[in-house]
Amino acid sequence: MAGLVPYLLLPGTAREALEFYQAVFGGELVLHEYGEFGRTDGPADAIAHGMLRGVVELFASDAGADDDAIATTGLMFALLGVADADTTTAWFAALSEGGRVLDPLQHRPWEGNDGQVRDRFGVHWLLGFED
Repeated sequence: MAGLVPYLLLPGTAREALEFYQAVFGGELVLHEYGEFGRTDGPADAIAHGMLRGVVELFASDAGADDDAIATTGLMFALLGVADADTTTAWFAALSEGGRVLDPLQHRPWEGNDGQVRDRFGVHWLLGFED
C-alpha cells in the first residue's frame, strides 16, 4: 500500500459496499468483524475493518455507536488515468448501477475523457482516461 487510502465509515453497509467495490474493481477483499476484535460497540457480525487491495485500494468499516457514518460534500474520489478506456468505462457503468450519474463519461476539449457518478453508497467518483 502506498499513498492516500480512503477509509469509509458506513451506516451498517460496509460488507455490502466492499463486496460491491471488489466486484467493480477486482482485487483482494479482507473483512474483520466486530466480534473477531472483541468490540461491543456494534453487532458482532458488523465490519470492524475491511480492506480492498488491488488497482483501487480502500478501507471501510461499519460506524460504531460513537462514530458518524459517511456524509460528504465537496469531496470526490478521482480515478484519472488509472486504467484504459474500456476498463474505466466498465467501472463507470458499474458504479452507476443503483447510483446517479452526475456528469456522463464523455470526451472533453482537452483530449481527455471523464465523468462523475455518485454510487449507491453515496460516494462521489470522478473517473477518466486520456485518448
